[in-house]
Formats: sequence, C-alpha cells, structure tokens
Amino acid sequence: MTDTLRTPTPTAAAQHRRPFTLDPGRWEAERSRALRTGHVRDHTCTAECEPVLVYERTRWGWLAWTVPGDGTPPDRPHQIGVLTPTASHMQRLSLRWLTRHPAHRLALAPTIPGSLRLSAAAVALISLLAGLFAMGHGAPVEAALPGMVLAPILAEHLPGRLDARAREHVRSVEGDGACRYLQRLASLHTCLVQAAAGSDRYELRRAAEIGRHLLWDAAGLLQTPDTRSASAQLIARERLMVQLADQAAQSLKRTHIEDGPADADQPGWHERPLGPYPLD
Repeated sequence: MTDTLRTPTPTAAAQHRRPFTLDPGRWEAERSRALRTGHVRDHTCTAECEPVLVYERTRWGWLAWTVPGDGTPPDRPHQIGVLTPTASHMQRLSLRWLTRHPAHRLALAPTIPGSLRLSAAAVALISLLAGLFAMGHGAPVEAALPGMVLAPILAEHLPGRLDARAREHVRSVEGDGACRYLQRLASLHTCLVQAAAGSDRYELRRAAEIGRHLLWDAAGLLQTPDTRSASAQLIARERLMVQLADQAAQSLKRTHIEDGPADADQPGWHERPLGPYPLD
C-alpha cells in the first residue's frame, strides 16, 4: 500500500478540524460563556494558566477546545477523550459527567488557602437549616448533627470519586502531536460512521466498528510513557483507518453508479498523503 490513498470529501473530512463544525452557533455560545466565566488563552498565558475548556461530545468520546483570546476558533484540541467501544449505558452517562461544565468554587477567606465548591456550600446551608428545623421539632442532636456535617463533605469530595470511576472507561490524551494525530483518526472515523449510517451494507457497518476500535487502541498507545516504541503501531493504525475510508468511498461510489447515471457525477473523493505522526 502506498502513502497516498483516497480519503473522504472535504465536507465530511473537515469535521473535528474546528470546534462544532456542524453547529457554528454552538461554538459562539460556548465562547461567550467562557469569556464570562473563565480564562481564555492569549499572549499573557503562562505554563501555570488553566484556561477554560469547551467540550464537544461525540459518540466515541469528546474533544476539549481552548478559547483563543483573538476570537478565532482553534484548529487543534487541547485534549481528546475516547470512550471504550464496549461501553454500557451507564458508562456512556459517565462521558456526560466528565464533560460537564466545571464546578464554581468559592474562596474560603483571604488568609485561608483553598476553596469550596458552590454546590457544597449550598448543601451545607441547606443541611444546617434542615438540622436546626429538625432539632427545633424534637429531633435529638446526636441524630441531626452527623447529617449536618456529612452532607457538605460528601458534596465536596464525592464528585472527585465519581470522576475517577468514570475515567476508568475513557482514554484521554493531551499534547500537540498526540492530539493532532488522534484528531486525524477521529475525522476518518466520523467519515466511516457517516457512510455506515446512510447505507445498509454490512461492510460499511463493520468498517465503522473497526474504526472505533482503532481509535480506542491509538488513544491507549499514546498514553504509554515510551511513545517512540509505539510509533510503528500508531502508523499502522492510521494506514488501516485510511484504507477503510478508501474502501468505504469505493463502496459508496459503486452504490451511486448502480442507483443510476444521475448519481455518477456526484463529487468524488480526493487524494492526500498521510499526515505527520506524533514524533515527527
């Protein structure tokens, strides 16, 4: 197989190259929210900066984008997460949990380091009022006091425990090279999914399933400490993904020709070389 294979049409392949490709209005809404509630990335950023992330959920995981200060949409995700291909319904719900908006936090005091979740502060107030109300109506102190203390502690620490459990079913990567590589694979996989969704051919559905596993495997390889040793395996997975996309294109083309000459002149699939790999 040569380095050049046919890949999807620009419309399909352009997905995931920018945030919310099919819904530009969503990006503008998320950008406006980020400007109001968090730190956007600009020339004043340092290594310690933690810019707000905008999560774009997909069927296979998510892409987390930063918000540039100049107003232009980013062309590379800050983070990409891939959900296990055999995810159950509960594990898919964990994906929504991990990509929720970040919790609002309240500083304890100017002289006290640390902060408290806004939700934990709200629970503390509610549990205090509920405990005082219960004790005012005859409830023993030893019964009401533990609930008043434990409720805000759980509200503060339970989300972190749930995050850890949810991440057991997700592989996430960061870094310029790793994200660009996985971004290319995600675009190709999306093309396979689109081809399978518009056809009843078994080979297209099977190609989409294989692409899903390739995405999961690649995310795992990118998490290994020695990515150089995994480079050959990463290259092999992208070659296979491109080959699947090429086969899907040929299958759709044959379908168009069989359906009638009117479809034969529809836009074709263009050729391009494979892109750089994480270590290039």
